[in-house]
This record gives sequence, C-alpha cells and structure tokens, in this order.
Amino acid sequence: MSGTTPRARRAGAPRLRTRIAVDLRCSTSGWAPRRALIVRWAGAALGTRAGPTELGVRVVARAESRRLNRDYRGRDAPTNVLSFPVCVPRAATGADPRPLGDLVVCGAVVREEALAQGKRLLEHWAHLVVHGVLHLIGFDHESDADAARMERREIAVLKRLGIGNPYLAGPVPRRSA
Repeated sequence: MSGTTPRARRAGAPRLRTRIAVDLRCSTSGWAPRRALIVRWAGAALGTRAGPTELGVRVVARAESRRLNRDYRGRDAPTNVLSFPVCVPRAATGADPRPLGDLVVCGAVVREEALAQGKRLLEHWAHLVVHGVLHLIGFDHESDADAARMERREIAVLKRLGIGNPYLAGPVPRRSA
C-alpha cells in the first residue's frame, strides 16, 4: 500500500505511482499530514509528467508565514500556502531527480480555513498541496482565465484522489454519537 491509510484513501481512488522525494520539515508544534500523503497529493498534481522529482515542504507558524508573504508577495498577513519554484532549468543542473521547488504551509491558517469553510482538514491540506504544486509547474491565478484553468485542474486532480470540488464544498456532515 503506498503509505496511505484506508481512512486517507477513499474507496475507488486510484493509487498513483510517483517518484517524488519530499523533504518535510515542521518548524511549529501544530499537526501536519504524513510525508506519504504529501507525496501522493504532489504526484497527483504532477500527473504523468512527474518523473523523478524533489519537493521541499515546510510547515510554519503564523509569524513566519506572515513574514514570507510580506517579503515575497507584499501582503502583510499569514497565508495558507506559498510556492517557491526552482528557477534553474533541468539541463543546467543535470539533476535527476529534478528539484521542483518548495512549499511553505501555515498549518494554523489551513486548520482555521477548513473549520470556517466546513471542510475536512485532510482534504483541505490535499487541496492546498495540489494548489501549491500547480504553482510550482507554472499555473497561476493572476487573470480570470488563468484562475479558471487552474481551478479546473485542481478539481480534476482532487477528483482522482477521491476528493470533491473544494469550490463547491458545503458544511461537513456531522456524525451522530
């Protein structure tokens, strides 16, 4: 089994074979998904073009997210995910696996968003890893057309993972005791 648990893998969701090395670092005491799940989500975002790839994922606290968002995007607030692509062409590095870039995730923001939007935390994490990886391979949402293209890709990738459309998500049904 590709490192996912039955709870994390929905019935009928395909197993995606990837050759992705994820360096997961947590600089906060908050919860973060296991590396195996991040590998699976990133692999789904990359699809068949994955090839041997390296991805850095750092889970940070609000203060660091805010500082990075301010310094690199000019927005003085913490954010859910930041993407930092590697800007060196593969031919120049000769690297195999190919360095893809880094994702910086603020776990506290992700948790608050999931709660406020009535989403399951693990599914929201999956969405944001997919979103961040898509940024690393050139997708953006600067224009309405680009945003629509990126959202369509996110929805398709998440569907393959057994996760519903995050843009239509309503409240998560509560289980009765």
